[in-house]
Amino acid sequence: MGGADRAAGAGGPGRGDGSGGVGRGGGLASGDRLDPVARPYADALASLFPDLGGRVTDAEEARRILAAVPATARPAVVGIVEDREVPGPAGAPPVPVRVYYPDPDPEPWPGPRPTVVFCHGGGWVLGDLDGYDATARALCRASGAVLVSVDYRRAPEARFPAAVHDAYAALCWAGAHLDELGGDPDALVVAGDSAGGNLAAASCLLARDQGGPAVALQVLIYPCLDAAQDTGSYRSNAEGYFLTAAHLRWFWEQYLGPGGDGRHPLASPLLADPRGLPPAYVVVAGCDPLRDEGEAYHHRLLGAGVRSALDSHPGMFHGFLALAGVLPEARQALARLGEVIDSTRKNGKTSGETGGDAG
Repeated sequence: MGGADRAAGAGGPGRGDGSGGVGRGGGLASGDRLDPVARPYADALASLFPDLGGRVTDAEEARRILAAVPATARPAVVGIVEDREVPGPAGAPPVPVRVYYPDPDPEPWPGPRPTVVFCHGGGWVLGDLDGYDATARALCRASGAVLVSVDYRRAPEARFPAAVHDAYAALCWAGAHLDELGGDPDALVVAGDSAGGNLAAASCLLARDQGGPAVALQVLIYPCLDAAQDTGSYRSNAEGYFLTAAHLRWFWEQYLGPGGDGRHPLASPLLADPRGLPPAYVVVAGCDPLRDEGEAYHHRLLGAGVRSALDSHPGMFHGFLALAGVLPEARQALARLGEVIDSTRKNGKTSGETGGDAG
């Protein structure tokens, strides 16, 4: 839910002992379901991550701990990168965004290109543009899309629904500036990982209900979609796989605040009416407390007649995509994400069909 991207460069087999212990993430029950190749990285990330809801209860302290982790991974090379501000929601400040343009060489991705509005993870509390720079670059490079990374307001300073409205404001700006961005008018994509997947899904609900912009695809990477936190995967994956159920409780507390309505569909998109939403591509990890709600959302969309593909990784953990540089399965997942995003543009590399299961 937070910090995997920031810590991925420093985490690795050398930082964990490989014994199955997970540092602050808690002990691991017998019968480890995690891919043995991924285990050292999950352990290393857990050892670097703040003990949220335990020894660490202050958001600023948690941010300082993550900021102290050196990011040593070499980021993917893209074209131009520019920081700018776009209009925020009514009465709110402008929203900072970072726009990534792919390699300017027209091959292998001749324009016009898809435009991806990307919402970073971090439990609505921890992530930022710098911490997710590597993931944004990797997704831009894999898809050949122009990527707009959104620096939405964070909790607890700005609680629900501030982040949702910032994400939607950025989506509206991108939709209105596709010509400037070099984008295909029919290939606007909203994407996000973890808490960012929540914001991406909520942005699609607002786009449907408020008359646009037209979204071609929603890409939800191990999304957090239900404040109830009451699924089988919350129990079976509560500890031992980097992100814990205790972390998630703390994140939701920061986001909603006292008396916050976790059943509001913009907070818990799993509870929303899915009819009329754009097609979806949902990535889930088997050793993740959030696995079941991602799968449930995929099936709810299908049941409502919305095309959706599920890319399931039974032996992976939450945040694994940030380790595409060292985990083969993460590289494969990233490549598929790139293909499905590219498929939204006219004459894309792939057919553009989004349905059934993948992986």
